[in-house]
Amino acid sequence: MADNKAVTIRTRKFMTNRLLSRKQFVIDVLHPGRPNVSKAELKEKLSRMYEVKDTNLYFLPADQNGLDTKVEKSRKQLKERKNRAKKIRGVKKTKAGDAAKAGKKK
Repeated sequence: MADNKAVTIRTRKFMTNRLLSRKQFVIDVLHPGRPNVSKAELKEKLSRMYEVKDTNLYFLPADQNGLDTKVEKSRKQLKERKNRAKKIRGVKKTKAGDAAKAGKKK
């Protein structure tokens, strides 16, 4: 099977980010004879390398971890909010998104 072939991980550009309390590095993955390596397998190998028990602490690449959920809004909703915001001045503009509530108060 292709999964049994060796995978080598090398870390470089190792940096301790004190501001975010994390370690950052670039990994080079060498996998001759294999088309690719799953992210789950990479997380598991990294956790063994750095002796971390929780594999959810690793982010490979950060944009694709399912942390951010997309809120679906229709074009009509966006346009209605824009037009409501046009009628309001100052700080209350941020509350224009509360559709019916902002309109009923006036």
